[in-house]
Amino acid sequence: MWTETFGRKKPLIGVIHLPPLPGSPNYRGEPLETILERALRDLASLEGGGADAAILENFGDRPFAKLVDKATVAQMAVIARELVRAAKIPIGVNVLRSDGVAALSVAFATGASFIRVNVFSGVAFTDQGLIEGCAREVLALRRALGAKVAILADVHVKHAFHVGDISDAARDAARNGADALIVTGKATGLPPDPVDLQSVKAASCLPVLVGSGVTPENIAYFKDADGFIVGTWLKEEGQVEGPVDPQRVRALKEALVSLR
Repeated sequence: MWTETFGRKKPLIGVIHLPPLPGSPNYRGEPLETILERALRDLASLEGGGADAAILENFGDRPFAKLVDKATVAQMAVIARELVRAAKIPIGVNVLRSDGVAALSVAFATGASFIRVNVFSGVAFTDQGLIEGCAREVLALRRALGAKVAILADVHVKHAFHVGDISDAARDAARNGADALIVTGKATGLPPDPVDLQSVKAASCLPVLVGSGVTPENIAYFKDADGFIVGTWLKEEGQVEGPVDPQRVRALKEALVSLR
């Protein structure tokens, strides 16, 4: 499913971070239409800079719920559908903190191509408490819906404490049905240890993406990665809550192309 979804070697997947959605603790009163317009502008900037795909996240909904409410699912579906309609590149969905069932539901209903699940298998100790993997629920729903949606699963996801070896966690995620794996640093904007990338790649035959902290200056350290999910560095002045800067997208894409 990886090749069918992305169709190229080492795709650059840009993140579209949503501001707080209506109903979230830090909602600022922006109409959903305004939030949608911002997301569409970020998509245009990603496409203009040469990104190969984009993924939508409810990044502004901190503090995150373990499982989101129906209002969040509905709003993300509205936004994702318009992105899919406008996009020339594949669109993905990540429902934070780790609601894989909600992400798959949104993706299936809107025509999105892939999802990211932060805790697909195993457990993670997070500021939301203990989060358990949802592989069975996500795979059962994908089968029931007949959804052709790829599952990108984090291994030892950022902003969390993990028990056990990262290689074992990677093997578990692969055995539990992920289509690709993701390695991250400790927090948003921080790169992973290159040793972790090699460990995860050695643990299975699945594609492995770097999911945080990638810049033009350090991307060569991750030359063996099969793809990159980038949010913070692509924003104006590298500020995570700012708009996407197409010139930064272009600069990172040029650095990436040299690795293909």
